[in-house]
Amino acid sequence: MHPAEEPSSLRDAPRCGARTRSGVPCRSPAMPNGRCRMHGGASPGAPSGKNNGNYKHGQFTREAVEARRQMRALIAYLRAFLSH
Repeated sequence: MHPAEEPSSLRDAPRCGARTRSGVPCRSPAMPNGRCRMHGGASPGAPSGKNNGNYKHGQFTREAVEARRQMRALIAYLRAFLSH
């Protein structure tokens, strides 16, 4: 679509205005926060803990790591005890 044929609402939309790397203001249409989709600011990030879709099995939680550490220490102690 030729720029002159754009819907008037898009042509009349407020512009982002963030400075591009070349130093000129960005000419993309702004979202409600005042910046375009590329200059909209930091993402809030992924949810933490079990709300994150990445949580699978709990094998590397603090509790699981500590339990394995204690078990290894106990096994080492018993091996040393039995070797004497």
